[in-house]
Amino acid sequence: MFNHHNKRLQYTVRVGESNPGLANLMLEQFGGPQGELAAAMRYFTQALAEEDPGRKDMLLDIATEELSHLEVIGSIIAMLNRGAKGLLAETTDQQAEMYRALQGAGNDSHVTQILYGGGPALVNSAGQLWNAGYIDTIGEPTADLRSNIAAEARAKIVYERLINVTDDPGVRDALTFLMTREIAHQKSFEKALYSMDKSFPPGKLPGDPRFTDTYVNTSRGEGDSTGPWAEGKGFSEVMVPNEKNIPVDGGDGHADVALTAKEKAAVQAFALRGQSDPERDPVTGADLGTLQQESKS
Repeated sequence: MFNHHNKRLQYTVRVGESNPGLANLMLEQFGGPQGELAAAMRYFTQALAEEDPGRKDMLLDIATEELSHLEVIGSIIAMLNRGAKGLLAETTDQQAEMYRALQGAGNDSHVTQILYGGGPALVNSAGQLWNAGYIDTIGEPTADLRSNIAAEARAKIVYERLINVTDDPGVRDALTFLMTREIAHQKSFEKALYSMDKSFPPGKLPGDPRFTDTYVNTSRGEGDSTGPWAEGKGFSEVMVPNEKNIPVDGGDGHADVALTAKEKAAVQAFALRGQSDPERDPVTGADLGTLQQESKS
């Protein structure tokens, strides 16, 4: 139950100066697909449906921490916008000067300033509204934990990029903390994944043994290469598709369906009605246009 909020941030935010352009970039981790809200909602909803008490507790812990990270990144955005927000609200600058100040070095921060008054809106850095489509939970822990590991990795990369676009020591420090926590979460999710007796393949049903250990080399010629992804442990065969082994199931490779007599008659009538005549070559509008162009030239 969420019934208590500590007014102090999990990590202290120290912003050196106003920078609405930088604030706009930071929105990527507030309302973007790799951001903290998306992470919190992904893990929280997984936790509600989780049957394993250990994983449930872990997911609730991390989901709640992600909300605290949302608070940290949102506070960074608010502080970077704070000066410009006051100037915009009190109209202390001339219009053209204000626009240039908000726009910064070609950044679209003026959009978020005008629409949201400089607050940390639930949009990404391009203004795209946050949406639940960012949550890719499938309800199978062996699949969801792998997705969570990848999500934390993507978030870490975005934080690295944000660190690289600012020289503000306080902002870099807070972002480094957030980036580091992504690493810790990756470790937790990976430990949870491999704590299960059977984590691969995801789900319950086994694969068809004729195909599970086969690597299909469909990209041949110059640059053809190999490695453990094709011939390592777990792979017993490298297949080069050709006339002899395609289709791989030994069938004729054609799609077929059993139809009733009524269905078959209807399909035949439909095909006959739309049948093309390869010998017919009428003059078309495109032909007329070509002829007109040729006559003008």
